[in-house]
Amino acid sequence: MSRKHVAVLMGGFSSERPVSLSSGKACAEALEAEGFQVTTIDVDRDVSAKLSALRPDVAFNALHGPFGEDGTIQGILEYLEIPYTHSGVLASALAMDKGKAKGVAAAAGIPVAQSEVINRFAFPAEHPMMPPYVVKPVREGSSFGVLIVQEDQSHPPQVISSPEWRYGEEVLVERYVHGRELTCGVMGDVALGVTEVVPLGHNFYDYDAKYAAGGSKHVIPAKISPKIYQKIQSLALRAHQAIGCRGVSRSDFRYDDRFSEDGEIIWLEVNTQPGMTPTSLVPEMAGHAGYSFGEFLRWMVEDASCSR
Repeated sequence: MSRKHVAVLMGGFSSERPVSLSSGKACAEALEAEGFQVTTIDVDRDVSAKLSALRPDVAFNALHGPFGEDGTIQGILEYLEIPYTHSGVLASALAMDKGKAKGVAAAAGIPVAQSEVINRFAFPAEHPMMPPYVVKPVREGSSFGVLIVQEDQSHPPQVISSPEWRYGEEVLVERYVHGRELTCGVMGDVALGVTEVVPLGHNFYDYDAKYAAGGSKHVIPAKISPKIYQKIQSLALRAHQAIGCRGVSRSDFRYDDRFSEDGEIIWLEVNTQPGMTPTSLVPEMAGHAGYSFGEFLRWMVEDASCSR
Protein backbone atom coordinates (compact mmCIF):
# COMPACT_ATOMS: atom_id res chain seq x y z
CA MET A 1 0.00 0.00 0.00
CA SER A 2 1.45 3.39 -0.99
CA ARG A 3 2.17 5.96 1.69
CA LYS A 4 -0.17 8.91 1.98
CA HIS A 5 1.44 12.01 0.45
CA VAL A 6 1.15 15.10 2.67
CA ALA A 7 2.06 18.59 1.47
CA VAL A 8 2.97 20.81 4.43
CA LEU A 9 2.07 24.43 3.62
CA MET A 10 4.35 26.79 5.50
CA GLY A 11 6.02 30.20 5.41
CA GLY A 12 3.78 32.43 3.36
CA PHE A 13 3.95 36.21 3.32
CA SER A 14 2.17 37.39 6.48
CA SER A 15 3.83 38.97 9.52
CA GLU A 16 3.79 35.49 11.06
CA ARG A 17 6.03 33.90 8.41
CA PRO A 18 8.82 33.00 10.90
CA VAL A 19 6.30 31.26 13.19
CA SER A 20 4.85 29.34 10.26
CA LEU A 21 8.27 28.19 9.06
CA SER A 22 8.97 26.87 12.55
CA SER A 23 5.61 25.10 12.76
CA GLY A 24 5.94 23.68 9.25
CA LYS A 25 9.44 22.30 9.80
CA ALA A 26 8.43 20.59 13.05
CA CYS A 27 5.30 19.12 11.46
CA ALA A 28 7.12 17.88 8.36
CA GLU A 29 9.75 16.08 10.44
CA ALA A 30 7.15 14.50 12.73
CA LEU A 31 4.91 13.39 9.84
CA GLU A 32 7.88 11.79 8.07
CA ALA A 33 8.67 9.93 11.29
CA GLU A 34 5.05 8.72 11.29
CA GLY A 35 5.59 7.16 7.86
CA PHE A 36 3.98 9.74 5.57
CA GLN A 37 5.52 10.91 2.31
CA VAL A 38 6.03 14.61 2.98
CA THR A 39 6.66 17.57 0.67
CA THR A 40 7.10 21.04 2.14
CA ILE A 41 5.83 24.05 0.21
CA ASP A 42 7.00 27.55 1.11
CA VAL A 43 3.80 29.28 0.08
CA ASP A 44 3.93 32.16 -2.40
CA ARG A 45 1.58 33.56 -5.05
CA ASP A 46 1.93 30.52 -7.31
CA VAL A 47 0.91 28.00 -4.63
CA SER A 48 -2.10 26.93 -6.70
CA ALA A 49 0.13 25.88 -9.61
CA LYS A 50 2.50 24.04 -7.26
CA LEU A 51 -0.35 22.13 -5.65
CA SER A 52 -1.91 21.33 -9.03
CA ALA A 53 1.37 19.81 -10.20
CA LEU A 54 2.02 17.97 -6.92
CA ARG A 55 -1.51 16.60 -6.27
CA PRO A 56 -0.91 15.51 -2.68
CA ASP A 57 -3.40 13.35 -0.83
CA VAL A 58 -3.64 15.91 1.97
CA ALA A 59 -2.52 19.50 2.53
CA PHE A 60 -1.36 20.08 6.10
CA ASN A 61 -1.94 23.78 6.71
CA ALA A 62 0.89 25.12 8.90
CA LEU A 63 0.38 28.72 7.76
CA HIS A 64 -0.37 31.54 10.22
CA GLY A 65 -1.87 34.98 9.68
CA PRO A 66 -3.65 36.50 6.66
CA PHE A 67 -3.89 34.29 3.54
CA GLY A 68 -3.14 31.17 5.60
CA GLU A 69 -5.94 31.33 8.15
CA ASP A 70 -8.49 33.78 6.76
CA GLY A 71 -10.21 31.45 4.28
CA THR A 72 -7.99 32.29 1.28
CA ILE A 73 -5.77 29.19 1.11
CA GLN A 74 -8.78 27.15 2.21
CA GLY A 75 -10.70 28.40 -0.85
CA ILE A 76 -7.80 27.44 -3.13
CA LEU A 77 -7.70 23.94 -1.64
CA GLU A 78 -11.47 23.59 -2.04
CA TYR A 79 -11.20 24.61 -5.69
CA LEU A 80 -8.39 22.09 -6.26
CA GLU A 81 -10.31 19.40 -4.31
CA ILE A 82 -7.34 18.66 -2.06
CA PRO A 83 -8.37 17.58 1.46
CA TYR A 84 -6.85 19.86 4.11
CA THR A 85 -6.46 20.15 7.85
CA HIS A 86 -7.97 22.70 10.25
CA SER A 87 -11.05 24.82 9.62
CA GLY A 88 -12.78 25.54 6.33
CA VAL A 89 -13.36 28.74 4.36
CA LEU A 90 -16.19 30.31 6.36
CA ALA A 91 -14.98 29.44 9.87
CA SER A 92 -11.44 30.57 9.02
CA ALA A 93 -12.62 33.91 7.65
CA LEU A 94 -15.00 34.45 10.56
CA ALA A 95 -12.46 33.58 13.28
CA MET A 96 -9.88 35.86 11.66
CA ASP A 97 -12.23 38.85 12.01
CA LYS A 98 -12.15 39.48 15.76
CA GLY A 99 -15.18 41.77 15.75
CA LYS A 100 -17.47 39.41 13.83
CA ALA A 101 -16.23 36.36 15.75
CA LYS A 102 -17.09 38.09 19.02
CA GLY A 103 -20.59 38.78 17.75
CA VAL A 104 -21.14 35.10 16.95
CA ALA A 105 -19.66 34.02 20.29
CA ALA A 106 -21.86 36.44 22.23
CA ALA A 107 -24.94 35.18 20.40
CA ALA A 108 -23.98 31.65 21.52
CA GLY A 109 -23.98 32.77 25.15
CA ILE A 110 -20.21 33.04 25.51
CA PRO A 111 -19.11 35.93 27.77
CA VAL A 112 -17.16 38.63 25.89
CA ALA A 113 -15.85 42.06 26.87
CA GLN A 114 -17.47 45.33 25.78
CA SER A 115 -15.87 46.40 22.50
CA GLU A 116 -16.32 48.31 19.25
CA VAL A 117 -14.66 48.25 15.84
CA ILE A 118 -13.28 51.61 14.67
CA ASN A 119 -11.66 52.65 11.40
CA ARG A 120 -8.15 53.74 12.32
CA PHE A 121 -8.45 56.99 10.33
CA ALA A 122 -11.58 57.88 12.30
CA PHE A 123 -9.99 57.04 15.64
CA PRO A 124 -11.18 59.73 18.08
CA ALA A 125 -8.90 62.27 19.77
CA GLU A 126 -10.54 61.38 23.08
CA HIS A 127 -10.63 57.90 24.59
CA PRO A 128 -13.32 55.81 22.83
CA MET A 129 -14.03 54.11 26.17
CA MET A 130 -12.91 54.51 29.76
CA PRO A 131 -9.31 53.27 30.20
CA PRO A 132 -7.91 50.74 30.69
CA TYR A 133 -8.72 49.25 27.30
CA VAL A 134 -6.99 47.23 24.60
CA VAL A 135 -6.60 48.11 20.92
CA LYS A 136 -6.17 45.16 18.54
CA PRO A 137 -5.95 44.93 14.77
CA VAL A 138 -9.13 43.22 13.62
CA ARG A 139 -7.36 40.71 11.36
CA GLU A 140 -3.92 39.90 12.77
CA GLY A 141 -2.53 37.13 14.97
CA SER A 142 0.39 36.57 17.35
CA SER A 143 -0.49 39.80 19.21
CA PHE A 144 0.88 41.96 16.37
CA GLY A 145 -0.19 45.58 16.85
CA VAL A 146 -1.84 45.01 20.25
CA LEU A 147 -1.74 48.08 22.50
CA ILE A 148 -2.85 48.35 26.13
CA VAL A 149 -4.05 51.82 27.11
CA GLN A 150 -3.52 52.34 30.83
CA GLU A 151 -5.76 54.31 33.19
CA ASP A 152 -3.25 57.15 33.49
CA GLN A 153 -2.87 57.74 29.74
CA SER A 154 -4.31 61.14 28.84
CA HIS A 155 -5.14 60.35 25.21
CA PRO A 156 -5.49 57.37 22.84
CA PRO A 157 -2.35 55.94 21.17
CA GLN A 158 -1.37 58.19 18.25
CA VAL A 159 0.34 55.43 16.27
CA ILE A 160 -3.01 53.95 15.20
CA SER A 161 -3.72 56.75 12.69
CA SER A 162 -0.07 57.33 11.74
CA PRO A 163 1.73 56.08 8.59
CA GLU A 164 3.75 53.67 10.76
CA TRP A 165 0.66 51.55 11.43
CA ARG A 166 0.72 48.48 9.16
CA TYR A 167 -1.95 46.24 10.65
CA GLY A 168 -5.00 47.09 8.57
CA GLU A 169 -7.68 49.78 8.46
CA GLU A 170 -9.90 48.55 11.29
CA VAL A 171 -9.10 48.09 14.97
CA LEU A 172 -11.02 46.50 17.80
CA VAL A 173 -11.22 48.57 20.98
CA GLU A 174 -12.00 46.28 23.90
CA ARG A 175 -12.38 46.72 27.65
CA TYR A 176 -9.22 45.54 29.39
CA VAL A 177 -9.91 42.48 31.52
CA HIS A 178 -7.66 42.02 34.53
CA GLY A 179 -6.60 38.56 35.53
CA ARG A 180 -4.96 35.38 34.35
CA GLU A 181 -4.37 34.21 30.78
CA LEU A 182 -6.07 30.85 30.21
CA THR A 183 -6.28 28.93 26.97
CA CYS A 184 -7.97 25.70 25.91
CA GLY A 185 -7.63 23.64 22.76
CA VAL A 186 -10.32 21.64 21.00
CA MET A 187 -9.60 18.48 19.02
CA GLY A 188 -12.56 17.43 16.91
CA ASP A 189 -15.48 17.53 19.34
CA VAL A 190 -13.42 17.19 22.52
CA ALA A 191 -12.01 20.00 24.67
CA LEU A 192 -8.41 19.38 25.70
CA GLY A 193 -6.76 20.54 28.92
CA VAL A 194 -6.71 24.14 30.16
CA THR A 195 -3.32 25.88 30.26
CA GLU A 196 -2.42 29.02 32.16
CA VAL A 197 0.10 31.15 30.28
CA VAL A 198 2.31 33.19 32.57
CA PRO A 199 4.35 35.86 30.70
CA LEU A 200 7.85 36.25 32.14
CA GLY A 201 9.17 39.80 32.01
CA HIS A 202 6.28 41.00 29.82
CA ASN A 203 3.16 43.00 30.64
CA PHE A 204 1.00 40.66 28.58
CA TYR A 205 1.25 37.66 26.26
CA ASP A 206 2.81 39.56 23.35
CA TYR A 207 4.83 38.23 20.40
CA ASP A 208 8.08 37.89 22.36
CA ALA A 209 6.31 36.26 25.30
CA LYS A 210 4.84 33.73 22.85
CA TYR A 211 7.91 32.88 20.83
CA ALA A 212 11.14 34.06 22.51
CA ALA A 213 13.00 31.54 24.67
CA GLY A 214 11.94 32.02 28.29
CA GLY A 215 9.22 34.50 27.32
CA SER A 216 6.46 32.65 29.12
CA LYS A 217 5.66 29.65 31.29
CA HIS A 218 2.89 27.17 30.47
CA VAL A 219 1.09 25.60 33.44
CA ILE A 220 -0.97 22.55 32.45
CA PRO A 221 -3.29 21.69 34.00
CA ALA A 222 -4.00 25.26 35.08
CA LYS A 223 -4.16 25.64 38.86
CA ILE A 224 -7.82 26.67 39.04
CA SER A 225 -10.86 25.06 40.64
CA PRO A 226 -12.43 22.06 38.87
CA LYS A 227 -15.59 24.12 38.31
CA ILE A 228 -13.71 26.92 36.49
CA TYR A 229 -11.57 24.37 34.61
CA GLN A 230 -14.65 22.61 33.27
CA LYS A 231 -16.36 25.91 32.44
CA ILE A 232 -13.35 27.01 30.33
CA GLN A 233 -13.44 23.66 28.51
CA SER A 234 -17.18 24.01 27.89
CA LEU A 235 -16.82 27.56 26.55
CA ALA A 236 -13.90 26.60 24.27
CA LEU A 237 -15.95 23.77 22.76
CA ARG A 238 -18.99 26.04 22.39
CA ALA A 239 -16.92 28.68 20.56
CA HIS A 240 -15.37 26.02 18.29
CA GLN A 241 -18.84 24.81 17.34
CA ALA A 242 -20.54 28.21 17.10
CA ILE A 243 -17.94 29.56 14.67
CA GLY A 244 -17.96 26.29 12.72
CA CYS A 245 -14.36 25.24 13.33
CA ARG A 246 -13.08 21.80 12.32
CA GLY A 247 -10.06 19.77 13.36
CA VAL A 248 -8.08 21.71 15.93
CA SER A 249 -8.67 25.17 17.39
CA ARG A 250 -7.67 27.06 20.55
CA SER A 251 -9.71 29.61 22.50
CA ASP A 252 -8.09 32.25 24.71
CA PHE A 253 -9.65 33.62 27.90
CA ARG A 254 -9.05 36.04 30.73
CA TYR A 255 -10.00 34.92 34.23
CA ASP A 256 -10.22 37.61 36.91
CA ASP A 257 -10.20 35.89 40.30
CA ARG A 258 -9.01 38.88 42.34
CA PHE A 259 -12.24 39.18 44.32
CA SER A 260 -13.77 35.70 44.29
CA GLU A 261 -12.99 32.21 43.01
CA ASP A 262 -15.93 32.34 40.58
CA GLY A 263 -14.57 35.67 39.34
CA GLU A 264 -15.10 36.77 35.76
CA ILE A 265 -14.34 34.64 32.70
CA ILE A 266 -14.08 36.46 29.37
CA TRP A 267 -13.56 34.76 26.00
CA LEU A 268 -11.11 36.71 23.82
CA GLU A 269 -10.85 34.87 20.50
CA VAL A 270 -10.52 31.52 18.77
CA ASN A 271 -7.37 30.61 16.84
CA THR A 272 -8.03 28.23 13.94
CA GLN A 273 -4.32 27.81 13.14
CA PRO A 274 -2.58 27.46 16.51
CA GLY A 275 1.20 27.03 16.64
CA MET A 276 2.38 23.53 15.82
CA THR A 277 5.84 23.03 17.26
CA PRO A 278 6.16 20.26 19.91
CA THR A 279 6.29 22.92 22.65
CA SER A 280 3.37 24.99 21.29
CA LEU A 281 0.27 25.24 23.44
CA VAL A 282 -2.10 22.87 21.62
CA PRO A 283 0.46 20.07 21.07
CA GLU A 284 1.25 20.38 24.78
CA MET A 285 -2.46 19.98 25.55
CA ALA A 286 -2.64 16.95 23.25
CA GLY A 287 0.40 15.53 25.05
CA HIS A 288 -1.37 16.04 28.37
CA ALA A 289 -4.28 14.01 26.90
CA GLY A 290 -1.89 11.17 26.00
CA TYR A 291 -1.03 11.88 22.36
CA SER A 292 2.58 12.06 21.20
CA PHE A 293 3.32 14.93 18.79
CA GLY A 294 3.40 12.48 15.88
CA GLU A 295 0.12 10.82 16.93
CA PHE A 296 -1.53 14.22 17.24
CA LEU A 297 -0.44 15.23 13.72
CA ARG A 298 -1.51 11.84 12.35
CA TRP A 299 -4.98 12.46 13.79
CA MET A 300 -5.08 15.82 11.99
CA VAL A 301 -4.06 14.27 8.66
CA GLU A 302 -6.68 11.53 9.01
CA ASP A 303 -9.27 14.18 9.90
CA ALA A 304 -8.51 16.25 6.75
CA SER A 305 -11.29 16.83 4.22
CA CYS A 306 -12.80 19.27 1.77
CA SER A 307 -16.14 21.06 2.30
CA ARG A 308 -15.09 21.86 5.87
